[in-house]
Amino acid sequence: MRGLKGKKAIVTGGAQGIGRACVEAFLEHGAAVTFGDLEEETGSRTVEELSPKGEIHFVPGDMAEEKTCIDLVAKASDLMGGVDFLINNAFSFIAAGPDATREDWCRSVEAGPIAFATMIQHVTPVMKERGGGAIVNMASISAHIAQAGRWTYNASKGAVIQITRCAALDYGAFGIRVNTLSPGWVWTREVLRAADFDQEKWEPIWGKYHMLRRLGRASEVATAAMFLCSDEASFITGSELPVDGGYGGLGSEGLGETSEFAGSS
Repeated sequence: MRGLKGKKAIVTGGAQGIGRACVEAFLEHGAAVTFGDLEEETGSRTVEELSPKGEIHFVPGDMAEEKTCIDLVAKASDLMGGVDFLINNAFSFIAAGPDATREDWCRSVEAGPIAFATMIQHVTPVMKERGGGAIVNMASISAHIAQAGRWTYNASKGAVIQITRCAALDYGAFGIRVNTLSPGWVWTREVLRAADFDQEKWEPIWGKYHMLRRLGRASEVATAAMFLCSDEASFITGSELPVDGGYGGLGSEGLGETSEFAGSS
């Protein structure tokens, strides 16, 4: 994709899952990357494993803390000589419903939409100096639907979509594009845990929620993120790109197994 080689990127939550896939994708396209993550040991191991592929730096910290956000932007700018792209990916996975505590809510929004907004506030001055940039905020299919017992997560992901729209408007005049990615079910660490690490068993079961009959891969989400950062997406901002295998397009009839087209190739 055009416009990635030689650029500088920040990825939050870059030590595993979709975040790590984004780090790898940037490196493969010739960009330098600084990533943050709460898990210091995993982050250090990621640097060790991926450093042969290009310039990579790790700044540990909790994204719920304002200082972490400020330090990540400042250190990334110093280490790489600027910042062109931001992938806001790190997020609290607290999924609590009617029994959610105030602490659950605070953690969900502070490590989610508030952290996203704080990162945007502090990275955009650096991007302005470079004549523009691109920001991708990770939302979710959960931002659009009701899911039992998931008030905190779904509400926080919904807020991400509105932050994207408002930030895209406020920074558009500076050549800074802001978009949302909304993945469906993806084989990340959390999903694997829910499947008791039995992907073979659960792929066809959970795959029925997706038109493509399978779950997504982190690399597929990362590819979409690279597109939104690239010159190929130069006139796209304030938008949401679903990477959900058709999940969001299914109605109550599901895959329509009685249809003559069901299972056809």
